[in-house]
Amino acid sequence: MANLSREYLGLKLKNPIVASSSPLSSSLDGMCRLAEAGASAIVLTSLFEEQIAQESRSFDHFMSYGTDSFSEALSYFPQVDNFHIGPEKYLELISKGRKELDIPIIASLNGVSPGGWIEWAGFCEQAGAHALELNEYFIPIDPLITGEEVERRYVEILREVKKHVKIPVAVKLNPFFSSPAHTAQRLVDSGADGLVLFNRFYQPDFDLEELEVVPRLVLSRSDELRLPLRWVAIMYGRVKTDYAITSGVHTHIDVLKSIMAGAKVAMMASELLSEGVHRIGEILTDMQTWMEKHEYDSLNQMEGSMSQINVADPVAFERANYMNVLLSWRADPTGLLP
Repeated sequence: MANLSREYLGLKLKNPIVASSSPLSSSLDGMCRLAEAGASAIVLTSLFEEQIAQESRSFDHFMSYGTDSFSEALSYFPQVDNFHIGPEKYLELISKGRKELDIPIIASLNGVSPGGWIEWAGFCEQAGAHALELNEYFIPIDPLITGEEVERRYVEILREVKKHVKIPVAVKLNPFFSSPAHTAQRLVDSGADGLVLFNRFYQPDFDLEELEVVPRLVLSRSDELRLPLRWVAIMYGRVKTDYAITSGVHTHIDVLKSIMAGAKVAMMASELLSEGVHRIGEILTDMQTWMEKHEYDSLNQMEGSMSQINVADPVAFERANYMNVLLSWRADPTGLLP
């Protein structure tokens, strides 16, 4: 059988399929199901900066409530220094998962500003997380904020997080930087052990009857793989780090493409949410069949084989590809297409 093992963020994985952050990884039961189905590692559902700040505000409220009424009020509570403020259940999930599962657990922190939430990176490490995925989900709506300021914020938060942990840290990027490769290099130079491409911004929708802006979740499709595929292929061998591809990973072909572009692992959520966790085993079986048919002994043989530095026509990733795609369209001679 072909060897499907991989190494990502210094973690030895039995295969390249990592369960990305989703409702499936928000409970111990869900994590056990993912592990039994064949996931090689699990990224926990994200712990948000706002969650930590909200719990802190709530705690402060109850600590001070009624103190003007009677001086003994605070005596009912321990000193603030004795409290572990924040989402304790998240740490419990890490700790229980570490004991129950034999695959790596990657904690996920989601924040956009320097602050006290960053110390939770250290708490996640203490609870037993094998690695950390830093998801800086930030949409700069202020027209006075420059691209350089946005990029600097990503770098500063990463540096602060790295001060609190010794475990590997991967940064989950979005594709909207003016120079993604430059941003990637800055993050790697600032201590990122890996890059996850790409964060999928969930866009709000309009309810025309209620005249409201409403959240609407749309799961990914395989054709969304092309964007992270392209950028991993471009940066592989240039920005030297471990890559993970996420968004649009649904089939064994998607996973194989990810590895050929240069990724260490392919992260999956939408396919598992819509079709079930059993899809992991089916995809791994299909990968084995494909690799045996094409005479691959291991995934290491194909890593980066379709990256820009290795393909025969490297300009296919750049402007020439745009022109070729447009020229490749031909009108339907039957007249049947709309």
